[in-house]
Amino acid sequence: MQFGYSETCMDHDTGERHPETADRLVAIRRALQRRHGVAYIDAPPASRAAITAVHAPVYVDQMEAFITRGGGNWDPDTVAHPGSWAAATTAAGLAVWAAEAAADGASGRETPFAIGRPPGHHAVGDDAMGFCLLNNAAIAAQALLDAPERDVERVLIFDWDVHHGNGIQDIFYADPAVCYVSIHEAGLYPGTGGMDERGVDAGAETTMNFPLTAGAGDPEYLAIVEEAIAPAIASFAPDVVLVAAGFDAHRHDPISRMQVSTEGFGAMTAAVDAAAQAVDAGVAYILEGGYGLDTLAQGVATVHETYDGRTPTPQTGSVDPLVTELIEAVRID
Repeated sequence: MQFGYSETCMDHDTGERHPETADRLVAIRRALQRRHGVAYIDAPPASRAAITAVHAPVYVDQMEAFITRGGGNWDPDTVAHPGSWAAATTAAGLAVWAAEAAADGASGRETPFAIGRPPGHHAVGDDAMGFCLLNNAAIAAQALLDAPERDVERVLIFDWDVHHGNGIQDIFYADPAVCYVSIHEAGLYPGTGGMDERGVDAGAETTMNFPLTAGAGDPEYLAIVEEAIAPAIASFAPDVVLVAAGFDAHRHDPISRMQVSTEGFGAMTAAVDAAAQAVDAGVAYILEGGYGLDTLAQGVATVHETYDGRTPTPQTGSVDPLVTELIEAVRID
């Protein structure tokens, strides 16, 4: 794989006790050092035009001014520091780079993965929340749709972070050009992502949420990918699939109760890539959460190794019957 990375993303200082720290990127880079075929690409920050295509200009001005004055706690969870605006715009720029590389044909061992921070999927159009200042995946998706030279008409975003990406959903809830699909732990922050949230107006039936009970693991996640998400990719026929890749559903992550294994993330990677290839769609990965340093690093490394030709071996077992019912209720045929 080729990884989008910038030292600027290290400058977002959240303090000693915050779970989203620069150590996350250090751990990922350390794990990738031991793998062959890793290339790092820097990218320019996202432009104001790209940012305001999904975020209200007044919010962008307010956040930039807040950071210029020294930052602090925007809300109880979301912290900003004098280096945070440069980090946030750079993380968004890395996401745009990854999306553009996928749209331009990067695949196989050249598949792009943006490992920027702060993460983005909770940021709504007019506010920061949940550790997120700018919505990286949304900015990247809209940048593709707004670039006539790339001829991208549809983007599917698959969010496997353990938390529901309310920001991505809100931004594209009425947009027929973007299909948003999320697997997340029911009841966790931010409390959105019910199975009945399916889009509105022209975007009706372009949102799919799979809220799972705590304890779900590889069998449940893979069943959803294979029986609902792969068919959605086939029917929606996106030009690009963006994976909002959080690794906090890992069974050893400190802030969730899910049971996905490292190999399970690799198996989801292989299944998504196969479904995307079937409709000739590019695939790009954009880092979201993951707060156990070892499990985060192992997860990213496993995605890389899957594209390097290694076959993952997820945990096996029967699928919870309630999950089977959820798939049948939510899937879009």
